[in-house]
Amino acid sequence: MRVPTAAITAGSLIGGWQIARQTGNRPLGGAVLAAGGVLAGREWARRTSPAVTGALAATYLGAFGLSHPLAKRIGSWPAVLAVSAVTAAVCYTAADRRPPR
Repeated sequence: MRVPTAAITAGSLIGGWQIARQTGNRPLGGAVLAAGGVLAGREWARRTSPAVTGALAATYLGAFGLSHPLAKRIGSWPAVLAVSAVTAAVCYTAADRRPPR
């Protein structure tokens, strides 16, 4: 079964943030983020080259990192939604629309 990594990455960025926010437990939110990264990474490795997989992983982690300073400028929800949307678009373009190798 093909797992859409665009949905995984966007969902885990949004879900991890919401879990951390609602529970006050940042490590729990980080666990959601890590699980999404592992699941998406497995799919990227199946569908793309190691270089593309590395670039997508960097994009995912970069989105998480960028959301923090961006939230100070535009607010939490807009920041998380923006980085999630960009990450999902990159994942779809680079991996999801390709057949498995």
